[in-house]
Amino acid sequence: MTLFLSRPEEYDGGELVVEDIFGAHSVKLPAGDAILYPGTSLHRVNPVTRGVRLASCFWWIQSMVRDDTQRTLLFDLDMATNQVAEAVPEHRVVIALTSCYHNLLRGWAEA
Repeated sequence: MTLFLSRPEEYDGGELVVEDIFGAHSVKLPAGDAILYPGTSLHRVNPVTRGVRLASCFWWIQSMVRDDTQRTLLFDLDMATNQVAEAVPEHRVVIALTSCYHNLLRGWAEA
């Protein structure tokens, strides 16, 4: 995780560039905002051409669910459940899907 401490207008350049399977993503966020990215992603910071860029890059976070495929499935299930809940509020299938999500999370989470 990278936490941005400087306001974007205080410096030129200095974008955080994160590379993943989808390509390179350039990020320059407001002070106090943070970006999370997998530890397996290559990242770099473009040169600062004006001002000072302050950021904290010393944050390591581990998901409760270590396996990326399982995390992706949980995310997809959660998004689908939210879509159903929006389309058909208070339908009993929303409760069933939510129960599946939480049971999978409990089963895949590390103690």
